[in-house]
Amino acid sequence: MSLDLDPRQRAMLQEMGVRVWWPRAGAPAPDRVVTKAPDKEQRVVLTPSDDIASMDWQELGQAVQQCQACKQRLGRRSPVFAGANLPRRADWLVLGEPPDDNEERLGTPFAGQAGQLLDNMLKAVGVSRRASAGDATDGAASAAAAYVSNVVKCRPAIARNPEPQDLGACEKYLRREVTLVQPKVILALGRFAAQALLQDSRPDIASIPLGKLRGQVYRYQGIPVVVSYHPAYLLRTPQDKARAWLDLCLALQCVEQRVA
Repeated sequence: MSLDLDPRQRAMLQEMGVRVWWPRAGAPAPDRVVTKAPDKEQRVVLTPSDDIASMDWQELGQAVQQCQACKQRLGRRSPVFAGANLPRRADWLVLGEPPDDNEERLGTPFAGQAGQLLDNMLKAVGVSRRASAGDATDGAASAAAAYVSNVVKCRPAIARNPEPQDLGACEKYLRREVTLVQPKVILALGRFAAQALLQDSRPDIASIPLGKLRGQVYRYQGIPVVVSYHPAYLLRTPQDKARAWLDLCLALQCVEQRVA
């Protein structure tokens, strides 16, 4: 019996703790597949943070593509990284949750119905992620532009919530994105986005309900942070759209204060 699995399927087996021993090249196929529980976690390689801190958009995109820093990589199709296609500066940086299937398939944050709702929300305050803005080379900026990103860049073969070490690994890329984008406000949509941005200033952040994080301004690298609901949540819970509108107004106020 032969078992022909693609890399994604093999990653799924690895995530479930099943190791499949494959025959050597040229050897006859075995009558059955022999499995063995993994003994130790495979060592992964982190890109040194000093290198990330000096990367331009192209280098950062390549680092994300090659990253093996956490378990989120297991069985991923391709990382989701907006900066690889649209490097620019913007007044708004919108940080979302881990990529879902649509985002991974299309290679862009906030895809599908959730993305459409986000676009409508931003449009209501005069902001667009498709607005014309300068790229990282000419230094131009646009007050109407928003840069969007995910708190982690990869979706594993078996969907799982990111663990603190996963958030910490991807936070190195987020720091560089923030430096390159130079936003005047960061809108954190969802509990994992809030956790990644605020875990240093609020060690108990993981235990605080998202609703209790709203209504105030935090700081990440000196930049105002406003926490709100993810559009996917609002599609399921439309009664909270009014609260999300207040959060958008608070974020807009942060931008206007920094522009003045």
